[in-house]
Parts: sequence; structure tokens; C-alpha cells
Amino acid sequence: MKTETILITGANGQIGTVLGQALREQFGTANVLSTDIREPEVYDYPFEVLDVLDRNAMFEVVKSREVTQIYHLAAILSAKGELNPQWAWEVNMSGLFNVLEAAKKYGCKVFNPSSIAVYGGETPKVDTPQHAVLQPQTVYGISKVAGEHWSNYFYRKFGVDVRSVRYPGIVGYQSMPGGGTTDYAVDIFHHAVRGEPYTCFLADHARLPMMYMEDAVRATLKIMDAPAEQIKIRSAYNISGMNFTPAEIASAIQAEVPGFEITYEPDFRQQIAESWPENIDDKEARADWGWQPVYDLQSMTKDMLSHLREMASAAL
Repeated sequence: MKTETILITGANGQIGTVLGQALREQFGTANVLSTDIREPEVYDYPFEVLDVLDRNAMFEVVKSREVTQIYHLAAILSAKGELNPQWAWEVNMSGLFNVLEAAKKYGCKVFNPSSIAVYGGETPKVDTPQHAVLQPQTVYGISKVAGEHWSNYFYRKFGVDVRSVRYPGIVGYQSMPGGGTTDYAVDIFHHAVRGEPYTCFLADHARLPMMYMEDAVRATLKIMDAPAEQIKIRSAYNISGMNFTPAEIASAIQAEVPGFEITYEPDFRQQIAESWPENIDDKEARADWGWQPVYDLQSMTKDMLSHLREMASAAL
């Protein structure tokens, strides 16, 4: 049986940091190459600087390393993308094309994540179905819709084994927020652990689909490990973990951190949030490859606070 060789793009990001460790545990450190536009400050695993816009460099690393799986996480997220739409489109689309073309040439399996940002406009906001109208309101969402179609095209046309999930907002303690509209749900915990009040850039009632990082990584590994015949949707699967508002996560934190205070000053990200679903119907993922989340708001809150407190103590 051939050993899998893994390439991760955007490995320094919120998901890449944690997924990289999980992949190293599964396939062995020597068999997982993390890449990004710049080196991390500290690392003890195989790493190379790689710009996903550099097609020749992408092809060279896939060929020379005999890569069998690519986890393509490099992207400009929703809030940052709105500040420079053309740049976000270029990075998100040209980067994906380079990955898909390399996978086509060298026979790689690809994980190309999508996002709840594909929704908007006339999309049903409650129990958003798998096959809903996609009318994204951000350049990030537009690029993800296009990416879903290109993934499906490369699978149908060229047989590239591309797999995808539509990530909801991801909450994790392992890295700082990276420019997404749902990142308040990470930042709020850091303020709580420091004993500081938090000013939220979304309104108190802005309900959004969310997922704890551990569940997001499990979903990623599970869909990639599933037999090909179980993957019946080649654009992207809905996956769901939980949903909550800023007021509800603040209340969950206050149950663990008495005296924690939150105020609300909605900015342009509130309009983005209002274009997204409140909760997601993911029955196809559950039926096809056995997806099932583990964490809810209360268990996530306890685990986040516990880890962040440990990290704060270790830093003293």
C-alpha cells in the first residue's frame, strides 16, 4: 500500500494550524508538508514557503514530493476580502486553479473547503437545505460558489477526487482570529480569560451556524477517509455543529466567568452576517459519510476556557 504524502496550503491559518497536527498524527510528520506565504514564528515539522499563485512552484512541490493529497486552505476570508475584492478573488480563484491543475496532472486527492458564505439573498435562513439557491453577498462567498462548481467540474470532467464541506463559523483556541465575520466567537473568549470586557462587531441577535474546531477537523478527516462511492456530492456538503447569537455565547461564558461584560457596536460585518443562514440542514453529510458533531455551546465554552486558561498560565 502506497504511503500518503500530504500537502497543506494556507497551513498557518486558523484551520490549517490544527488540521496539520491531526494529519501529522495520522500519516506521520515526515509525510505532511505544511506550506504558506510566510514561515510560522515557531515550528518543528516539515514546512516550505509556497505562494499558491505561483503555478510553477505548486507543480514543482507536488511533483518533487510525490504528493497524493492536497488540503487547500489558502484563502482570503470574508471581512478582509471586502476591503480588497479583486485581491481576494485572485488569491481564492487562481490559487484553487493551480491546485486543481496540479491534482489533475499528478493524480492527487483534493480537499477544497467551502463555506456558509455561499448563501445569501433568497437562501432560506432556517434549516438551510443542501441544494439551496446560492446568492453570496461577499467576494469570499462568490469565490467559494465558483470553487464548488470548479471542484465538481474537475471531478466530472477529469476524475479528480475533490471533496468539500461548507464550514460554518469555526471556534478554536489554537490560533487567533483571521479576518472572518464569525471570528467574534473566538475573540470573545480571549477577552473573557483576560478579565476584559468585549465589544462585539455583530448585533446581540445575530444568529449564525458555528462549529468547534475539534468537530471541524474531524469532519475534514472523515470526508477525506470515506470511500469514494460514499461521496455523492462533489461541490460541497453542508455540515452543522451548533448555532448561537453573540448574546447566547456571552451568557454561556458568564456562567463560567461571572462578571464578564459585553457591549455591541455592529459594523459592516453585521450586514455580511445577515446574509448568511441561522442554522444548517446537513442530513446528506450524515447519511452519506456518517457526519455527526460532538460539541454543543456549553461543552465548547468549557473546553475553550479551560485551554485558554492553561495557555495563559503557561505564558507567565
